[in-house]
Parts: sequence; structure tokens; C-alpha cells
Amino acid sequence: MLLIPAIDLKDGHCVRLKQGDMDQSTTFGEDPPVMARSWVTKGARRLHLVDLNGAFAGHPKNEVAIRRILKDVGSEVDVQLGGGIRDLDTIERYLDAGLRYVIIGTAAVKNPGFLQDACTAFGGHIIVGLDAKDGKIATDGWSKLTRHDVVDLGKKFEDYGVESIIYTDIGRDGMLSGINIEATVKLAQALTIPVIASGGLSNMADIEALCEVESEGIEGVICGRAIYSGDLDFAAAQARADELNG
Repeated sequence: MLLIPAIDLKDGHCVRLKQGDMDQSTTFGEDPPVMARSWVTKGARRLHLVDLNGAFAGHPKNEVAIRRILKDVGSEVDVQLGGGIRDLDTIERYLDAGLRYVIIGTAAVKNPGFLQDACTAFGGHIIVGLDAKDGKIATDGWSKLTRHDVVDLGKKFEDYGVESIIYTDIGRDGMLSGINIEATVKLAQALTIPVIASGGLSNMADIEALCEVESEGIEGVICGRAIYSGDLDFAAAQARADELNG
């Protein structure tokens, strides 16, 4: 089980949002490469970057900070990035800079043709981020709830050739209220590609519960507020996951 620290970037700084609200942000570190290095030192094998300004603007906004992170740790660990990626040129630029995976979220739902093109051009590098509440997909930084069913869309995107799916329960994200294991397993069981859990991770019990269902197709979990607030010791949690499932 991969525990993947999230580094959310806003105005060049590392922050955490509560419930996806740009006005409810807490700054955790001024220098993104230093933050990235600290997680790698603690045993992270992959990092999850989010360009928050980019997600809301629809195009990259924290590219300088992202490139600095890639320059520092990109040769040692896989780095994945979401937020504001809406065209093939942006994907190519980031992959050339050393990014391993590009996460396409809102654009995948609103413009599936773009996702298909991305999978064709950059096979093996495309992850889809599905944000949902009560089994229905949300878009545009969670501001719009759609009628799309998570499992139906997941299957469709699997057919396009995406590498994996990050499933975020937006009712729980940033709230330390526990991962929605049931919904995550339901999606993983319906697909053959891996699912990465996200939203609500709160403590070691969540890690152990996820390890119990890892064999259903859950590859990892995004670690956000819990590892910054101290509710979860990242190094100990990754070590525990390795001990349980190797």
C-alpha cells in the first residue's frame, strides 16, 4: 500500500484546505521543495501535488514551485500532479520536466475527448481524479454536483486506458473523519485498474482498514491533513502498511 503525501500549492506555498474552500486554508510550509524532501526522507515512494490556484483558474498557476519539487526529488520518487491540466501541451511540458503522472479531474468529466486524446498520446501517465459525494461526481473544485455515477464513469475511463483512478469522497476531505472504505472498495471491485483512496484519512486505524481491502484493487491512499496536523505519523504508517502487506 502506497501512502502518498499530498502537497497542496497555493500562491507558491504549501497549504491545506478545509472542504475544498480556498478561503479556509492553513499554510504548512513556505518552501515546497523542502516539504517534498521531508516526506521522501520519511519514506514516501510517491508524492501527490495539487495546483490549487490552477484547479480554479483552469490552467497552471504554480508551475515554478512544481518544477522546483521535480528538480529536487523527481529522480528519486514518482510525482503525480493535478489541478488546471486542461490541454495536451500542458501535459507534455510537465512530463518533460520529470513528472510521472498527470491527474485529470474536471476536464475528464466535462471533456472526455480530451481524456481519450491524453491517454492515446501519453499512455501510462494519465490518472483520473474522481471527486464524489453519495456516489455522484462533483466538478469544478467541488462547486458543482453532477448526476454522473462514479462506477459508470470509472468503467468508461478505464476503457480509455487511464492508469488508475483517485477516488475522493468530498464529504470527508480535510475533515479527519475517516476514509469512506465502502465506497472506495465498491469502485475498485468494479474496475480492473487500481484505485487510490482519498479524503478523510485520519489515523492508523484507517491505514489498517485499507490494508485489509488492498487486494480488492486499492493501490494506495492520499495523505493530507492528518500527516500535517500530527494525527498520523507518516513514517510509522508507511512502515505499518509495509509490515501488513509487504
